[in-house]
Amino acid sequence: MTDQVVDTGGVRVSTQGSDENQFLGRTRELKELRADIERAGLDTLSGRKAPRARVLLIAGRPGSGRTALAEELVRQVADRYADGVLRARLSEPDGTPVPVARAARELLTALGRPVPPGAGEDDLTAALREALAGRRALLLLDDAAESEQVDALLPDAPQCLVVAVSGGPLTGITDVRPCTVGGLDTKSAVELLSRHTGSVRITVDPRSAEGLAEVCQGQPAALMLAGGWLAARPKAAVADLAKQLQAESDEGTALGRVFRLAYASLPVNAARMLRLLTLAPGGFVDPHTASALAGCSVDGARSILDDLVALGLLHTVASPLPQYEVPACLYAHLKARTETQDRPAELQLARARMLERTVRLLQSCRTITETDSPETRQKLLAMPQALRFPNPRAAADWLTLRRPALLASARAAVADGELDTLARRLMSQLVRALVVHVGTHAAADDLYAVHSLVLDVAERQNLPREKAAALLNLGDVDARTGRTQAALVRYRAALDAGREANDPYATGRAMESVGGAHLELGDYDRAADWFGRALAQRLARDERADAARLYGRIGAAHTFAGRYGEALRNWRAAVAGHRKNGDLAAHARALSELARVQEYAGRPEESLRTCQEAVEWARRAEDTRLQGALYLRLADTLEHLGDPAAAQLHRGAARRMLGEEPEEPDADEPGSEQATFEPEQDPNAYEIRSTSAED
Repeated sequence: MTDQVVDTGGVRVSTQGSDENQFLGRTRELKELRADIERAGLDTLSGRKAPRARVLLIAGRPGSGRTALAEELVRQVADRYADGVLRARLSEPDGTPVPVARAARELLTALGRPVPPGAGEDDLTAALREALAGRRALLLLDDAAESEQVDALLPDAPQCLVVAVSGGPLTGITDVRPCTVGGLDTKSAVELLSRHTGSVRITVDPRSAEGLAEVCQGQPAALMLAGGWLAARPKAAVADLAKQLQAESDEGTALGRVFRLAYASLPVNAARMLRLLTLAPGGFVDPHTASALAGCSVDGARSILDDLVALGLLHTVASPLPQYEVPACLYAHLKARTETQDRPAELQLARARMLERTVRLLQSCRTITETDSPETRQKLLAMPQALRFPNPRAAADWLTLRRPALLASARAAVADGELDTLARRLMSQLVRALVVHVGTHAAADDLYAVHSLVLDVAERQNLPREKAAALLNLGDVDARTGRTQAALVRYRAALDAGREANDPYATGRAMESVGGAHLELGDYDRAADWFGRALAQRLARDERADAARLYGRIGAAHTFAGRYGEALRNWRAAVAGHRKNGDLAAHARALSELARVQEYAGRPEESLRTCQEAVEWARRAEDTRLQGALYLRLADTLEHLGDPAAAQLHRGAARRMLGEEPEEPDADEPGSEQATFEPEQDPNAYEIRSTSAED
């Protein structure tokens, strides 16, 4: 038995026990839309090649069944588009337009294309057009608020089709084929009612059913609410409901009248929960969210949610986990009642409970991966059973499915401005959960968005320590994605914030990152200067491992600048530092770089001895790949010294170690192992560092 599923707009329905959704009516509209796909466009008629995808517009008021009509059209023609169907929703439930950049990110992710973290709208839309070039895909852009949203996402591929759903015309987009959606025909409207009430009540009084359909103006959402009301009252006659609605025929829209009747019949607890669901970010709700908002048990919330679905006041979302959606057509009606029936303090408390529950779920999601620790196991056992995940896989699946809602929660919490402490805890736990389950690089785009929100809160609350951490994290992502100049600006701002907070960690890391940015930009003198400032701080704090690493970064800057004497001095200091610290692998790598600089400086014999020493330390460190690379270095040096036979032996040893045909190091690229700017990867690099220890 399947759960009841209703698409926004309410034309497509499935009742319990049915195997598939059944679409009602709209025969004329579907015929016209399919004909518009085949009809020649203005460019074709004028003899020009169509530069962009064909755009079909389905326009209608919320609740008219416009989305369901679009989905049915997509279902009927999807087999013509070999590269599949892509979907994006362009409005929040309250009507706020979704930023084009966010929609483009979601579409690129659906295409399996990498999304550059922090990329701007123009870059993302250009990447989307490039990804769709040469493809034959179908895009469904639902609930478009502005024509600019659709225009920015149009692929430059005539073989693609875009189906846009909106409340009105899309002015400014050429050759749009509009289809205006009104009410259902009487036969389909009565059939929709019978799906909820059963055929008996409709059969015994067909005229009353037709009258009810007329009062509802054939609007699917209104008809579904009416059907839900009748289904909950088996003894009520269709004529009784029709008379009640006709008595209010002068008050508002048909949907508004039926909603008032359905809402008035709800139990107090169910009505309160339904109102509070408008606080759920993105309009997506699960039993935990509803439970926290209403202050009831998870099982109790699930029961009320299912009852609301049966009444047509909520929609279920196709998902492995129970998830629900507030119909966009009812959002304004519910919001109006929230503002008049709930005190602001009660709403704020509900938001706080929802955020706190989300924080605890994220904490549990992360903690389930750390069960090797007795302390962590004890913390898990102390959590209520409803908040625990059975295993890491279940936690990862939950995080993936709830990701859009979690990101929406973070955005809403920051925009609220009244619950910044909870917002900071939420973002801290979200970052940690993403890093654990998804990985720093795979989740970089989401992490960039979250750290931008952290920065907003830190600036608003004047928290220099958190501001520095956010700026460092954002700068690292900018640097890795090639926006080095932007990264440099972030790092300098982080340095100022770190100094204001008197945070040596932040200031040290910011100085080193500023140096790394200058190194990438080719300003080697400034790079060496900033690395030197960071080194002085590390030495003053007796941080020997970091000091040894910084000697190497200074050496790399001098190598690029061609100052081999200074480079040799700093690399020798790095070698000595790593040796004293007992870091065998770092010692071997520093010796490798020292040998490289010696070769550039015209000292091949010294380079050969140093490289042989590095091989020995790499062997002790059991770093096979480094040993292979060093054997290649030895082979190059031996060839320069006129011993090709020994060079060939070393190349053979490198091949055996690496298990493949190795790439030859480029002797013309001094310090090639240091050429790419990689920001320092600290274990706390993506951690919001001034959060409560209990999290």
